[in-house]
Amino acid sequence: MTERAKIRGGSRLHEAMAILEALGFPVRQRNEVAAYTLLALAGLGPRSRWNQAGSPLMGITPIIGFISEKYGIRYAPNTRETIRDEAVKHFVEYGFLQRNPDEPGRPVNSGKTVYQIEPGALELLRAYGTKNWPMLLAAYLEGRAGLLKELHRSRSLIRIPVTLPGGEKVELSPGGQNPLMRNIVQEFCPRFAPGGEVLYLGDAEDKFAHLEAKRLETLGVRLSSAAKIPDVMVYDKRRNWLLLIEAVTSAGPVDGKRRKELKDLFTGCTAGLVFVTCFETRKAMQGFLSQIAWESEVWIADDPEHLIHFNGERYLGPYPDALPGAGS
Repeated sequence: MTERAKIRGGSRLHEAMAILEALGFPVRQRNEVAAYTLLALAGLGPRSRWNQAGSPLMGITPIIGFISEKYGIRYAPNTRETIRDEAVKHFVEYGFLQRNPDEPGRPVNSGKTVYQIEPGALELLRAYGTKNWPMLLAAYLEGRAGLLKELHRSRSLIRIPVTLPGGEKVELSPGGQNPLMRNIVQEFCPRFAPGGEVLYLGDAEDKFAHLEAKRLETLGVRLSSAAKIPDVMVYDKRRNWLLLIEAVTSAGPVDGKRRKELKDLFTGCTAGLVFVTCFETRKAMQGFLSQIAWESEVWIADDPEHLIHFNGERYLGPYPDALPGAGS
């Protein structure tokens, strides 16, 4: 047996899998990937003892690096999504892991996102293999409902409330472009699409935070979950316009390529298409000026009364190539 094979079959891995089973995780969340992820998050190498478990702040890439260094298992870079989706995501939902405890307002899609074992779970891990393990496990499982309730309350406190034109309330995850999207709904829409219906509002944490799929279907629009959907969609019924809005904080304005993508995506729409890029400030816009597509609009949140038109021919409205029935 090779040294790598010995490590793969080592007691730490099997113990980690047993712990995940005892905690009630389904089969997919107690496989080797999940067990190695747990060991990395606890900072435990193959010769470490459970009473030495720690709770370092770790992102996905450091987790992969730890597993490679300590256990000789080298996951490809594209395994990041597997580790996130099969292990870390479920550990967070269970309350076993905390996401961004150092900065709770950090966007969920931030490259700086880190995870840490929850204090109660850490205490439990350190007791594994001791006479106190059964008692602490039972207490942990019994208290899990209260833990999840507190976790949900804490998350709710940092979410961004958005009031749609019709009065409906939507909550977005913190950080990133979501504060700008709230401004789009609550500041841009009343000024430039009064009475408009917000048919879609995206979120890094929940792509379909708000979606009026049936209403979109009445306009001839059917979108798949894989489609690259604009951040906000607003229907102006009075003028039969569908405003396709991108909220830009770091990337993604409506440039020439994106304008064509949106036209192709919304082929068959019975409303005229209006393309809008939104920024928080003029300074934020400066780095993107050369990219903005002609025949599109720009709105700046800190100067909400004004709109910048890229082409002087028309003031906020669909151009001939974006009218219903126009070719792409």
